[in-house]
Amino acid sequence: MKLLVILSRVPYPLDKGDKLRAFNQIRQLSKKHQIVLFALNDKKMDDNALDELKKYCVAISVMKFSKITIFFNLIRAFFNGKPMQVGYFYFNKAQQKFDALVKKHNPDHIYCQLIRTAAYAKTHPHIPKTLDYMDVFSKGIERRKLTEPFYLKPLFTLEYKRLLKYEQEVFSYFNSKTIISEQDKNLIQHPQKDEIKVIPNGVDTDYFKAVPYKKEYELLFNGNMDYPPNVESVEYLVNKIMPLVWEKLPNVRLLISGASPNKKVMALKSERVDISGWVDDIRENFAKSKILVAPMQISIGLQNKLLEAMAMQLPCVTSTLANNALGAKPNEQIMVADTPEQYVQCIIELLQDEGKAKKIAMNGYQFVIKNFNWQSASSSLEKLFLKK
Repeated sequence: MKLLVILSRVPYPLDKGDKLRAFNQIRQLSKKHQIVLFALNDKKMDDNALDELKKYCVAISVMKFSKITIFFNLIRAFFNGKPMQVGYFYFNKAQQKFDALVKKHNPDHIYCQLIRTAAYAKTHPHIPKTLDYMDVFSKGIERRKLTEPFYLKPLFTLEYKRLLKYEQEVFSYFNSKTIISEQDKNLIQHPQKDEIKVIPNGVDTDYFKAVPYKKEYELLFNGNMDYPPNVESVEYLVNKIMPLVWEKLPNVRLLISGASPNKKVMALKSERVDISGWVDDIRENFAKSKILVAPMQISIGLQNKLLEAMAMQLPCVTSTLANNALGAKPNEQIMVADTPEQYVQCIIELLQDEGKAKKIAMNGYQFVIKNFNWQSASSSLEKLFLKK
């Protein structure tokens, strides 16, 4: 099968969740199928990106666009009644380039990641298509608008309503629909949402595995540190949870790890809080830490940070919201908390009870091995593509 994949970002390096998902799905699907990749790009491309992607794609087309293009895209979307999330990524030159790719390669199936790319495929009704909603953008915006400044709330409310409408509208464009978790599937407000297939993320357990390393930090938070839900979560961790931890265990150190830490994140740095920024091998930061803490306040999708930490046999503490997507058993495979006091209780228990920490770590590891595998997830995706 020749598969045309449309992405809103070049899926390398793997510093964001959508890139990680797309890259690993492409890698697995390329074992049996020809992959033609069409990726939008609004940033400087990594020097190694094309070399990495050429290992799995028979053809790659990257559509670069500038800040000026983005500005006009957003203006057009605002007046056309489209969500900003969609308008940002849609413009006529890209559509023309995509149409030319379809004509040249004559794909058997089109696979769109995120509703951002759905409009490009709409113009080819004769070709079977699959949309990966991945995350429910409308719910993420609905949660974010609660914490935004008052002067931005009307804009976020408008975006929420438009996303809600658009998520339902694009449903009919596609033969098949996928999403990352059962929790997200239930958030899609469409009468036929049961047709959506849950395709979870996986974790590369040959890469993310326990390694002996000197523990330098008691706690770790990992993720793209310019992503609003991660920024809000790490502010909550440092400002609400850590003061209570330090009252009882003053020497506890926290490492905030991940690409592109913004000004809000950098402001959290102190004698007991380190910020690493991007690292070439993220496994080192996992290995040098005792516990991963992910107090996600705004959570859509599946938290890859939890999968990777559990694969490396770190005990994890997270919110009910994040664990609803993951599906681990609280107090057996993961620790779950929703208030600062509950987080502190979990953290101190894991730090002071080595047996409990080891039990949670090993149970979490077995849970990930059993349930989150890129090969099996991509096999389920492949069956949708081949369905007549």
